[in-house]
Amino acid sequence: MAMSGGSDDGEPMMEMNTTPLIDVMLVLLIMFIITIPVQTHAVKIDLPQDSPPQDVVVEPVKNKLIVDTNDTISWNGTPVSQAQLAGILAQTRNMDPEPELQFQPDARARYQIVDEVLVVIKRSGVTKLGFVGNEQYGSFQKAPGK
Repeated sequence: MAMSGGSDDGEPMMEMNTTPLIDVMLVLLIMFIITIPVQTHAVKIDLPQDSPPQDVVVEPVKNKLIVDTNDTISWNGTPVSQAQLAGILAQTRNMDPEPELQFQPDARARYQIVDEVLVVIKRSGVTKLGFVGNEQYGSFQKAPGK
């Protein structure tokens, strides 16, 4: 251990230089961290699948999907969640021939909900999709008498 020079009064300093000790401890800490095996903790849980409600009717020709002003999604008049909608759309996709899906969002429904429903429809792979009730989105109406 090295002794450093003294102070102004000429006496030697009797303190140990701890810098090399700290350097060695840091190197040992890094080596210890590198050699620790990666811990992988996994908890296997069987989550329940959200299946279509039992009272949902899937018509063979056309089905109507409505988003109302309360942001409720309805399949042929029966309220469903987005997860249930994905299951129903998968069921219709497997039908031969595939029934037409008529999508009718209310003009006062939140855009976010309508957009999420459209994403569910797109991901399901539905090929027969029609928008119903587009006249409610008209930006102007004819004046009376014209």
